[in-house]
Amino acid sequence: MMSNAIRCTALGTLALMTLGLVGCRTPASWVPGPGEISAADLRRHVEILTADDTEGRKTGTVGAQRATLYVAQFFEQLGLDPAGDDGTYFQNFEFSSGVSLGPDNLLRASGHNFAIDSDWRPLAFSSTGAIAAAPVVFAGYGIVSALQEYDYDSYAGLDVRGKWVLALRFLPEDLTPQRRQQLTRYAGLRYKAMIARDRGARGLILVAGPRSQVERELVGLAGDASLAGLSLGALSVRREVADRWLAADGHSLLELQRALDSGHEVTGFELPGLRVSAQIDLEQILVVGRNVVARRPGTGSPELGTIVVGAHLDHLGRGTGNGSLATQEERGQIHPGADDNASGVAAMLEIARSLGSLGLARPVVFGAWSGEESGLLGSSHYVNQVAPASPHAPSASSPRAIAAYLNMDMIGRLRTDLTLNGLGSSSLWRDELIARNRKIGLSLALQDDSYVPSDATSFYLAGIPVLSAFTGAHAEYHTPRDTAATLDYVGMQRVATLIGSLTASLAARSTEPDYIAMTRPESAPRRAFLRAYLGTIPDYANATVAGLRLSGVIAGGPAEQGGLRKGDVIVELAGRRVENIYDYTYAIEALKVGETVDVLVERDGERQRLRVTPGSRD
Repeated sequence: MMSNAIRCTALGTLALMTLGLVGCRTPASWVPGPGEISAADLRRHVEILTADDTEGRKTGTVGAQRATLYVAQFFEQLGLDPAGDDGTYFQNFEFSSGVSLGPDNLLRASGHNFAIDSDWRPLAFSSTGAIAAAPVVFAGYGIVSALQEYDYDSYAGLDVRGKWVLALRFLPEDLTPQRRQQLTRYAGLRYKAMIARDRGARGLILVAGPRSQVERELVGLAGDASLAGLSLGALSVRREVADRWLAADGHSLLELQRALDSGHEVTGFELPGLRVSAQIDLEQILVVGRNVVARRPGTGSPELGTIVVGAHLDHLGRGTGNGSLATQEERGQIHPGADDNASGVAAMLEIARSLGSLGLARPVVFGAWSGEESGLLGSSHYVNQVAPASPHAPSASSPRAIAAYLNMDMIGRLRTDLTLNGLGSSSLWRDELIARNRKIGLSLALQDDSYVPSDATSFYLAGIPVLSAFTGAHAEYHTPRDTAATLDYVGMQRVATLIGSLTASLAARSTEPDYIAMTRPESAPRRAFLRAYLGTIPDYANATVAGLRLSGVIAGGPAEQGGLRKGDVIVELAGRRVENIYDYTYAIEALKVGETVDVLVERDGERQRLRVTPGSRD
């Protein structure tokens, strides 16, 4: 019988060729025994994880498979038990990584068919299916704002119900910097589409004017934070197509854009005789990501909760999606992600090795999570499988499945302080850290906030105490310059030694660390333009849901007080339809602090109307 453990030889040559993994590396020749963590071993892990053949470890790619296979092999060489699916080290999860063009796309106007991907292209969040022929209304830049400083309404005097809206992309080109800053938030694709939808339009057609100086006239199909669409058709066309339509009424795109850019009022108008129909066919790109999970059994009672030590393995690939901060010259290059987060994975592997055969009462699970850069997908999947409803107050008769979670994300640039977030999640942390750090002597910046933009949040929202280690941001973050050569491996060694010592101490304890539910600290970063505060946490792992699914609500916040809870899907807020996170954000912008509003949610297949009183972010 084939072993459940993952080996190059067990996988077989054919399987390796299928994955592009021929010549895969085994770490057996250099796995040292239990003991101190060395800077040299950490560096070796990072260099392997950031090698060109891992191609930036984007979740669901062959490069990520190579990296996860390496981690699984290392776990096996340590003799750790597989803790993934079906007795393997891998835990798979499916997610949608974007959309692609289906075979049945059609755009037709006045008897003429236009070429898909040449003359036109649907937007990634467009509705799909047939859109019957309808008139077209030109609406300038398609912007509506009610700013006291600068009121702007492209739809003034227009009736677009049941019609297509033709609008320019971006902002008027000749705005002052101050006005540009004021209107930027209203110029996004999602916002313009929402405005058209809420005014009853059948569809939105966007075009880049000749003064906009774009390199690519058609909007790309790259996804964003939400893959949920809108209930209207949305597409972009080349300016030649829009010019042809406008010319029939004696207009040109350049003439109209010049007038709009200069600040002169241009009243929208319907294009006589023009009727546009479309068939939009978009296919979700379903991808399988995989966590790598191993377990070290405990010697104590089986009821003792597990200590989990984890770090996210994924990065940005070649940076072609959202998130890359590469320069124009660096576009398309591999983003190695040495600090983010090969550093954390390397430390996690060495902590697993250093514990060796120590007799620890609690089991310890080691996890390399995928999909963190896409919204904590892998860690959320793990928590939902293992501890979907951990009690906030464990007892002897009802312990947590996971007693505590220790996270490492970007620990490769130690300069002055090691930041540890999550101190407020348990009263145990401060004394433990002081004791464990006594010999190491790190300068610690202790932060109470447990709502960190990393995998620790997936665990904290499930009622699990967390600590997350971080050595700080830097200029190479999310660029091809985040390479193995830039890391401070002696600093990493000190950080890994601290977290390893803390892991051993927690695993030796017979009592559960307490869990403290906390509100988000006032010092936490605030999203721009949002004054009203509800205390909801979006679930990015379910970004295709129509509405906004919640992965949790902040303890003591307005949402929790109003009865909202994890798993609710918000479909309406204060009378505004919510189909995705962008609708939700725009609806919050319009809320008034202290003024109670209705929230319509879907819960367990039924709709419930709740009442929430927004608080203030200030």
